[in-house]
Amino acid sequence: MSTRNSQASKTAARERIRAERERQKKKDRMRRQLVVAVSVVGVLAVAGGIGFAVMKANEPTGWEAAKEAPQVAPAHTQGKDHTEILIGDPKATQTLEVFEDVRCPACAAFEQSSGTALLKDIKDGRYKVRYTMYSFIDGMQGGEGSKNALSALGAALNVSPEAFLKYKTALYSTKFHPDEREDLYAKDSELLKVAAEVPELKNNKAFETAVKKGTYDRWTMDMTALFGRKGVKGTPTFMHGDKKLVMDQIPQRQMTPAQYNQLALAGFKRMIDKEFGPAKGTGAGKGPGGGKGIREGEKDPTGGH
Repeated sequence: MSTRNSQASKTAARERIRAERERQKKKDRMRRQLVVAVSVVGVLAVAGGIGFAVMKANEPTGWEAAKEAPQVAPAHTQGKDHTEILIGDPKATQTLEVFEDVRCPACAAFEQSSGTALLKDIKDGRYKVRYTMYSFIDGMQGGEGSKNALSALGAALNVSPEAFLKYKTALYSTKFHPDEREDLYAKDSELLKVAAEVPELKNNKAFETAVKKGTYDRWTMDMTALFGRKGVKGTPTFMHGDKKLVMDQIPQRQMTPAQYNQLALAGFKRMIDKEFGPAKGTGAGKGPGGGKGIREGEKDPTGGH
């Protein structure tokens, strides 16, 4: 082989080696770019997943979420936020305001001793009653029984004012009312068991669905946001206009439940007679025993919120 041919062969070989190296470099660059791109996508996906998880973790849940939900108000309510529960004969010129918490043991004691007398006054048209329901015991004792029971009361009120009053009476009864430290009314099953005592609610599928779905949870949060209204931060409390009514203290001595109830009932009647005058008998109005119980669009005569 001549020197010229040998040199040409070497030059060609070097060109092939250089070209192969260039192709390999291109492959390496593409591989690195692909790895970087996949890594970026992976990082973005992970970051997006973390961001979504953080966002989800920060979303309100339970009763806090209920505050943000659209309000579904029960029928037979009034006021800007549908938080006025005004029950009684539309012709009654006076309004007694009653503040209660479903878990409250003092409220249960009042309902068990004097609740029937209050309902009779409503039926007789002696006065209307505006109920304001609180849930502060949930915060004091922990749990959610007050709120859950109030939501169920909203479902009962949606059926009728009569169903609301009967259901509230049953919730406070000696048969069902739990110790305030026992959050029994946080269970829908317990609320439905109590509702079975009320003819209007027993086997009422619409009512049961509303309780289980929490249809009136947002309304409940709007109602309980009234805590402190007219300065009331304890239950039970009774107001006539801006005047707080006070019952006589029951003597501190040993007595049977029947004796306590008798004294409590007498104290309630004296308080009411002092403020509204002696009862004028029955038949003054329709009340929860007949008629609508609440006049559509009626304003709170006390001028309260």
